[in-house]
Amino acid sequence: MFGKLKEKIHNWAKKVSEKEEDSEEIVEKPSEKEIEIPKEFDAGTKQFQPDLEKLEETKEKLEKDQKEEPALGTKSFFKKIGEKASKIKISEKEFKIYSEELEILLLENNVALEITEKIIKDLQERIVGKELLKKEVESEIKDAIKEIIKEILIEPFDLSEKIKQKISGKTKEPYVVLFCGINGSGKTTTVAKIADSLKNKGISCVIAAADTFRAASIEQIKEHGEKIGVKVISHDYGSDPASVGFDAIKYAKKNFINCVLIDTAGRMHTAKNLLKEIEKISRVCKPDSKLFVGESITGNDAIEQARSFDWAIGLDGIILTKADIDEKGGTALSVGYVTKKPILYLGTGQAYDKIVVFDKEEFIKRLGL
Repeated sequence: MFGKLKEKIHNWAKKVSEKEEDSEEIVEKPSEKEIEIPKEFDAGTKQFQPDLEKLEETKEKLEKDQKEEPALGTKSFFKKIGEKASKIKISEKEFKIYSEELEILLLENNVALEITEKIIKDLQERIVGKELLKKEVESEIKDAIKEIIKEILIEPFDLSEKIKQKISGKTKEPYVVLFCGINGSGKTTTVAKIADSLKNKGISCVIAAADTFRAASIEQIKEHGEKIGVKVISHDYGSDPASVGFDAIKYAKKNFINCVLIDTAGRMHTAKNLLKEIEKISRVCKPDSKLFVGESITGNDAIEQARSFDWAIGLDGIILTKADIDEKGGTALSVGYVTKKPILYLGTGQAYDKIVVFDKEEFIKRLGL
């Protein structure tokens, strides 16, 4: 997962480090004014005749300074020179050259332009002009990128905890979750995965088969329900999907079921009439959480889809499917920041247990930072 982005960030940081180590500009040479020409130098004969007394005095002074150094807390001239030579500063001009390369590799790996610009701007503020040890340039850059990504990712909420909080309240109302997304994003399978996950945590569920248009969609969700032992409420094909969700909520109240999961028909984010329909489902069913399900491998398309659904119904969270085959990783980094909504889950396969709660630290770890 995220192999390409991980490799490219690592290689870029290493490349910057190596270029800086090889740079001639980092070695500070003494100017001519700083070089003291001994009086003993005879310009006519080109011979240097040292004053032995003065040399002996200089030697004694240096030895004295070195002995006194621990007590005085000062560094000898030679140590200062050594430290200076082992440290570098990345200039704005140099960073601009490196940043152009970083921008290309981030965009190639599905990182949205506005996130790319933010990463580069924040990185510039953190490393340009800062005195770094040569051997630590690569690790300093990677640590800076790690902190920037940590700040970019929205902190996810725990869905199971939110459900428990509501059902423990005075109203005893079921917690309602509405799922939306385009066709083929794995939405129905994701609903079943979450139902199974909640059930394993002691939270009872009912599923509303509100996709009443796609052929065999009701049969599909019913088959999932039978496999995981969760009741599915359905109507005939062509019926009002909002009424299916409403009846599922009514059933949950009557039977003291904790949570209602509403599976809706996939719809293109550019189809205004279909977005109006999901607005109606949301208005009638009044969900506690509205979750967008998108494919992580679709890159910027997933970002635009999430934006459109957020504009239509106001999303609360995001689930990204096919994360197990996503080599780039940029979608996971971008979609939450662009919509300002947290990623809650990552789908990592077809089996019901192949869904993981999104964790910022784990995501950064997978990027190798």
